[in-house]
Amino acid sequence: MTTESAAAAARTTVYGYPRQGPNRELKKAIEGYWKGRVSADELRSTAAGLRAGNWRQLAEAGLDEVPTGDFSYYDHVLDTTVMVGAVPDRHRDAVATDPLDGYFAMARGTKDVAPLEMTKWFDTNYHYLVPELGPETVFVADSAKQVAEFEEAVALGLTARPVLVGPVTYLLLAKPAPGVAADFEPLTLLDRLLPVYAEILADLRAAGAQWVQLDEPALVQDRTPAELNAAERAYRDLGALTDRPKLLVASYFDRLGEALPVLAKAPVEGLALDFTGSAAANLEALAAVGGLPGKRLVAGVVTGRNIWVNDLSKSLATLGTLLGLADRVDVSASCSLLHVPLDASAERDIEPQILRWLAFARQKTREIVTLAKGLAQGTDTIAAELAANRADLASRAASPVTRNPDVRARAAAVTEADARRSQPYAERAAAQRAHLGLPLLPTTTIGSFPQTGELRTARADLRAGRIDTGGYEERIKAEIREVIAFQEKAGLDVLVHGEAERGDMVQYFAEQLTGYLATQHGWVQSYGTRYVRPPILAGDISRPAPMTVRWASYARSLTSRPVKGMLTGPVTMLAWSFVRDDQPRAETARQVALALREEVNDLETGGTSVIQVDEPALRETLPLRAADRAAYLGWATEAFRLTTGGVRPDTQIHTHMCYAEFGDVVQAIDDLDADVISLEAARSHMQVARELAAHGYPREAGPGVYDIHSPRVPSEGEAAELLRTGLRAIPAERLWVNPDCGLKTRGWPETRASLENLVAAARTVRGELSPS
Repeated sequence: MTTESAAAAARTTVYGYPRQGPNRELKKAIEGYWKGRVSADELRSTAAGLRAGNWRQLAEAGLDEVPTGDFSYYDHVLDTTVMVGAVPDRHRDAVATDPLDGYFAMARGTKDVAPLEMTKWFDTNYHYLVPELGPETVFVADSAKQVAEFEEAVALGLTARPVLVGPVTYLLLAKPAPGVAADFEPLTLLDRLLPVYAEILADLRAAGAQWVQLDEPALVQDRTPAELNAAERAYRDLGALTDRPKLLVASYFDRLGEALPVLAKAPVEGLALDFTGSAAANLEALAAVGGLPGKRLVAGVVTGRNIWVNDLSKSLATLGTLLGLADRVDVSASCSLLHVPLDASAERDIEPQILRWLAFARQKTREIVTLAKGLAQGTDTIAAELAANRADLASRAASPVTRNPDVRARAAAVTEADARRSQPYAERAAAQRAHLGLPLLPTTTIGSFPQTGELRTARADLRAGRIDTGGYEERIKAEIREVIAFQEKAGLDVLVHGEAERGDMVQYFAEQLTGYLATQHGWVQSYGTRYVRPPILAGDISRPAPMTVRWASYARSLTSRPVKGMLTGPVTMLAWSFVRDDQPRAETARQVALALREEVNDLETGGTSVIQVDEPALRETLPLRAADRAAYLGWATEAFRLTTGGVRPDTQIHTHMCYAEFGDVVQAIDDLDADVISLEAARSHMQVARELAAHGYPREAGPGVYDIHSPRVPSEGEAAELLRTGLRAIPAERLWVNPDCGLKTRGWPETRASLENLVAAARTVRGELSPS
């Protein structure tokens, strides 16, 4: 095919779209269903309306092909588990009785049955539910959801492409089921799984699908020869099927590396590749393998991970180079738009000029359409768009919002000594034990307590002017008093103030730091019905005034027990924000760390002896390729130490991490030099405790004994048994007792019962260690 005909054939698509609706209608409908206020039929009707609305928006924006199957009530990996019939045995009866309730039971658990484990989707802040597989797993095809949603889009007169999690990625994301040997490799089930995918593909072809997308993002990670051979075999076998649609194999989040030649040679009709950020290396690699002659290439040149406007000229240059490397080049985002908010035009509080720097999902679809038009018809046809884009990029580069000379001078003056505590851990630990006087197996929580309807109403009343600041702060103080009183009564050893004043652990600080922008409608799904509004880190960062000291001091005035000061760490402040892309992240992290260091020092000066700096995102932002990790972990751990390095030896520094695989970052956890770390461990049955022990981790740790992402109340016996498991890896003098994560999303009844059981379990196990 000539370059001219390839350009003329350019079409537009995306891999997925935000699910929640303009006003989070899906969240409200699902939570209403859980509470019995919304019927199953009403929930399904709401979901169908949101899907149709999304497809219409995409079509009206000019997209030629819309994705189907990306919509989910909770998680698309859980949807895949249902699609291939891999429902865990403990949930089979519930799924058979009521598929919808059974689906939510797998996600959330029930009073008697534990949910699936949850962890981060690659290096994003989206969480997926981990498939549980074993040698006895039997796969059974269930294409009902995928076929039905495809037919819904077709009924609207749209060209649609079903999107499925690919078989290799599905197995690589899975873990051994409970009771299965820990060294079992789910990928050994590939030959058993492929016939199920073949049946689903046949069903979609029978429904009229011309193309089906199979997502294989796991192939952008470092893969063994055996794993690459499995990918080659999977797509050799699927490609050889006669009763199937055309296959588009998609990867994203990074460069494909050694997997690219495998997929390029596979007997499939198309590849979808990411060409943004570090994945730009796919361009050179694709040329090195001879391109994709006779195949479709979907080029992801508009980032699906961040919210800055695209450099249209740069993307057009990339697309122009790609024209000679494939039979047909189509234009898309780099990954699903699930990871960005819906519509920047809804933001009324951001200055109009700054708003022009931003592109949410709707704006990104317009960028995709503009690029395809320029590619197919020539840049003259988009001259106005290119001129406006150049002006927006220049405006951002020159804006005083983005650069503060004082902040930059302070960051440049940082020395290695600034990121070190004044004494080694052993000496600090002795000073802290003497100062705090805590018992064996001290109990605490991670920070937040339930965000009640009353708290949300108080915030809404303040924004609407129905109450003044004084009235709002009195409500917050009342909540803090209740939280402190409950913890004292329950018998917790180190208390927290409950974070009643914080709607979100990142946004709360972002709103008080210069250089950040806040959105009103920039919701992004984190998991299930949990949505967050990531702030936008647009410029240089500084702290105009203390942010938490007043509330920490008030909480301490209510009790004689230690109360933790609670901060969000610099890496998480970046990871859970949309971060500026005009300077290295290491520089931005150092600026944030210096602002937080001021807050840590002010907390200590005010009398706070235990300060927690949360870094739940340290693992999730670990680069997907091992070659890129040392540099990231170097600046990430330095930023944490810079935040905490100025305190006295007897001030105890805690950190917290949750819902990630920690084995890859145990050395980095050690390098943080925190005195105590709390980690998610309940769903993984204390796996992280074993990983810390294997590493020889020398400090104190609190692997969680209460899974807060489920409404289940763990019994005293369950918590005690997890503690005993933890003690087999971590000595009692260094083991803490705590939940997996903060309690913000839980209700008060289950929180009270769970924490009372946690404290009772700690007392029971203390008694076993020190019998009277």
